Amino acid sequence: MITLESIREYMRDQLEADRTKQAVKSSGASVKEALENAAIELGIPVKSLEYEIVETGSKGVLGVGRKDWTLLVYPAALKAETAQAAGGREADVGKEQKAIADKDGEVFVRLTSQGVFLKVTKPSGRGSKVEERRAAEKLSLRGVNNFDGELVSKVVRHADGEYIKIGDYQFNPVSQSTMSVDTTDMEMRTYMTVTAPGPGGADLSFEEIRGLLQHAGVVFGINDEVIRGFVDYPAYNEKVLVAEGTKPQNGADAEIIYNFNVYRDEVQLKEKDGRVDFRELNLVENVEAGQILATKKPAEEGVAGRTVTGKTLPAKPGKNTQIEIGKNVKLSDDGMSAISTINGQVLLILGKINVEPVYTVDGDVNFKTGNILFLGTVIVKGNVEDGFTVKAAGNIEVMGSVGKCLLDAEGEIIVHQGILGKNEGKVRAGSNLVAKFIENAHIEVEENVLVSDGIIHSFVDANKRILCQGKRASIVGGRLRAANEIHAKTLGSVAGTETILEVGIDPKRKE
Repeated sequence: MITLESIREYMRDQLEADRTKQAVKSSGASVKEALENAAIELGIPVKSLEYEIVETGSKGVLGVGRKDWTLLVYPAALKAETAQAAGGREADVGKEQKAIADKDGEVFVRLTSQGVFLKVTKPSGRGSKVEERRAAEKLSLRGVNNFDGELVSKVVRHADGEYIKIGDYQFNPVSQSTMSVDTTDMEMRTYMTVTAPGPGGADLSFEEIRGLLQHAGVVFGINDEVIRGFVDYPAYNEKVLVAEGTKPQNGADAEIIYNFNVYRDEVQLKEKDGRVDFRELNLVENVEAGQILATKKPAEEGVAGRTVTGKTLPAKPGKNTQIEIGKNVKLSDDGMSAISTINGQVLLILGKINVEPVYTVDGDVNFKTGNILFLGTVIVKGNVEDGFTVKAAGNIEVMGSVGKCLLDAEGEIIVHQGILGKNEGKVRAGSNLVAKFIENAHIEVEENVLVSDGIIHSFVDANKRILCQGKRASIVGGRLRAANEIHAKTLGSVAGTETILEVGIDPKRKE
């Protein structure tokens, strides 16, 4: 089993071995050839080498006076690469170690017009190394018998994964591998079919396959990884998908993003201290003047596609749409936002955004409606049952009666029947309170209290007047305070019930 510690030990051994390697002198007809010879000797890819020119080469004249290039070659940035690799391994400490796949080393032979090239790869995991005998067999299968055995041994031993020239062969252009190109699906796919080379024929290189595709008019969507894979693992006489075009992507349609719940029938319950209050149903969605109710996401233009031959495939732009507005809503100057012009309830009616200044409850305020909080006027066509709350920034009008509950309005409160507070009910009004009667309730108004029948055992504060006007207009029990006047047909009771009346001082100022 491969462990992190064994990987570290292997890296330390490799680092120590690399440090013992000295720079080598290498010669060749060109700098490239000298570097390739040094790469084989050091067992390091050419791209990982640095060099200094010891002796400049010369081509001579007609071969006379020719001189090889001599280089001093050594590994480049060995220490930095090793430290970086070690650091990457350290970063994986504490994480789950990934299993290394077992894979044998491989041998690849390529015949080109320049000669025979050999590539050997290292094994991974518990895979087997490539033996020299296996490389020789592979060369023999390709009909190659004239090669540098010592050089083959070095390539096998180092297995650096790069093609190295190891010999020559009798090149026959007539037997060279050929390729046909087939473009189908309305120029959206291109397949190549390659024939196997005959005796003395060369394999197609990456550059040659690329060139043949371009010569056939294929200029877009070429998959270079497929071509590189084919070079190492050729599949002769089979159709290989080598290029694909891109389809056009039509633009997305414009979209209206609403900043409120458009599904009014959905009940949203609130949880407090681990318990759900079924009085808080949040059926009313309040908005304020100047609030953005919806925004428009513009339509997209779309992305054009291309065929493998480079033709442009136009994309359709997304469909446009507009924000539909109704009452008490305006559009921004650019038409991209809907803005409320008043305080009230936002509604989506037949696709149009409306803000209603009045919220109407068709029946009673109970568990079906929940508590009501509204930035406008509330009209209740039934009763307000015990334990519920109605708050409004405008007026409150109740067609029935009010029980042990809380009514709070910045404007007037009108109760067509009576208020039965049961010693806990509270009513606050920013203007006037009008009711048939008040019994066992706490009342606080900024202006006048107007009652037709009477006020019984209640605490009433009015900053102006308390008026009981009617055939049975009487005030019995409780405490009533008004700044200007308290008026009733009967004050107090013959039964001796204590009735306290205070007039002449603003109750709030007195407190």
